[in-house]
Amino acid sequence: MRRGSNLPAVGTYNQTLVLDLIRRAPDGLSRTELAERTGLSAQTLSNVARRLVEAEMISEGAPIIAGKGKPRTPLHLNAQARYAVGVHLDPAVDSVVLVDLGGRIVAHREFSPHVDAPPAELVNGLARRVNSLLDEANVHRDRVLGIGIAVPGPIDSRAGVVLHPPLLPAWREMPLRDDLAAATGLAVIMEKDVVAAMVGELFTGSDRELSEALYFYYGAGVGAGLAVDGTPVHGRTGNAGDIAHLVVEPDGPPCECGQRGCLGVAVAPERVVADGEGIDISEVAAPSELRARMARLAQRAVDGDGAAVAVFERTAASIARAMVLMNNLLDADVVVIGGPIWASISNAVSAPLARALEQHAAVTTTLPIVMYQSARGTDVTALGAASLVLDSAFTARPADLMIHAD
Repeated sequence: MRRGSNLPAVGTYNQTLVLDLIRRAPDGLSRTELAERTGLSAQTLSNVARRLVEAEMISEGAPIIAGKGKPRTPLHLNAQARYAVGVHLDPAVDSVVLVDLGGRIVAHREFSPHVDAPPAELVNGLARRVNSLLDEANVHRDRVLGIGIAVPGPIDSRAGVVLHPPLLPAWREMPLRDDLAAATGLAVIMEKDVVAAMVGELFTGSDRELSEALYFYYGAGVGAGLAVDGTPVHGRTGNAGDIAHLVVEPDGPPCECGQRGCLGVAVAPERVVADGEGIDISEVAAPSELRARMARLAQRAVDGDGAAVAVFERTAASIARAMVLMNNLLDADVVVIGGPIWASISNAVSAPLARALEQHAAVTTTLPIVMYQSARGTDVTALGAASLVLDSAFTARPADLMIHAD
């Protein structure tokens, strides 16, 4: 658990630390409880709480009498004080969500991706979707902290540019961060999709506190979000998490990189659909249809169709091998799996995946992999993108204690 500091130069750190603790406590926390958890002096904590109340970020609940002594006055998060917008661009589906300060989705929409439009129209279309969502939710823009947008890599994180995502050619070399900020008038944070998904789990996972963790993302493509000591791993250029070229089927289909059986092609939704429907992979065209076709195939497997069962068992084996290889490197506490395609097939893949993980011979860690599914469904990465805005504004990190010279 992170501790506070009583030094005078770290007020912002203490404020975000206290706010985050209150956010994670459904029943609220008293000043005494906060002092015990943070190590802050009574005076420092009183000042922090006063500033948060004045900013309407928290409110005082009714005093609770429990035995002798001063009644306990819980402090609660005012979740409606601020909001953040999250946008996720995926070849299979575009998602836009509005999230309150507590990380709760208060509005969401899904759209078919734009596949052939001029860059300006792509950005203006996103802006219209964001504005429409805010209007429908009756949230004034003064209460919106900003927009988080999650995109497939590679990206130029410093310049806010989408470089050349293989599955989203229309967005190639797009200065998306600055263009969307100009179109909406809101601050924009851009992040790689798998990092955003990991942030979403870290920020909203109040039921379990993640430390070392891996997020296995399964959408139109695959990727891995990583966390170390409860902090998302971005990488030197913001492009951490590319696992598409891990070899999981040595005799599998050829990959454009020259290898065979890379994870990206082994579990590609196009391959799963083609094999399950008995057609050539070239006949699987529109990415926007992948979720529906995968869902139908998954239902066939659940109903006992042998061909569909075999396809998903092979897919589960490939995913399990990738998870084991990554976990051997990281020795993570848990592996979370989710994403827009995963949400449509989990009913057919979860059981064979659990069996494959349990039986895999390549495990070198001393503890078994603990895997659970993201509870955020198809909104997970958009939620993570919004959480990036909240996380940036309200989550305390030790690096914030450093004083930088001008």
